[in-house]
Amino acid sequence: MSRIRTASPKHCANQGVIHVRKLNKRLLCALSTFFLTGLSVVVLVWLILHPSKPQFYLKDADVYQLSLPSPRLLNTTLQFTLVSKNPNARVGVYYDRLRAYASYKGQQITAQAAIPPFYQGHDDSDILSTSLSGAGVPVAASFGYEVGRDQTAGRLPIRLKLEGRVRWKVGTWVSGQYPIVVDCEAVVSFAPGDPSHLLSSSQGSRCSTTV
Repeated sequence: MSRIRTASPKHCANQGVIHVRKLNKRLLCALSTFFLTGLSVVVLVWLILHPSKPQFYLKDADVYQLSLPSPRLLNTTLQFTLVSKNPNARVGVYYDRLRAYASYKGQQITAQAAIPPFYQGHDDSDILSTSLSGAGVPVAASFGYEVGRDQTAGRLPIRLKLEGRVRWKVGTWVSGQYPIVVDCEAVVSFAPGDPSHLLSSSQGSRCSTTV
């Protein structure tokens, strides 16, 4: 006499749960493999190309106004020109949310000016020129003394700052945003015999760039 096994409803339910669990596990493994493969390709391309950070050079800076209507308020007007270069042969750069301002001895002396976003192709260079101004900018009480001392020396060091975001472009792939900070120093000279008159400064110096 043969023995007949009859599965109980509970047993069938357990088999169904096991089958669903196996299916979910396979699906999870497939998705994980696909994600890790895609991530590995991106990382590999990134390591092979190894994009270098953009380079900036100060072309010139012109100070038209630098006056203290009161000991703690400053009026400024200046214009500067930067040369931006993408040194990468296979990586493009998107520049977003760029803002420029000037500072003196650690004190911001102009309002921030927005620079329109732009794209920079492989080995491309662009010229960025903008005017900066400040009306009634609060400064420290020692500001006038510091400027007077630099007037006597005949050289006024002003720092030009550029802050924003960059994105790297490799083929059709575009990375997320990374903060970028550009710091340039312009040493402005005074007219001989007239320390109240500022002359333009043409530095041609390289700026420090942090990404």
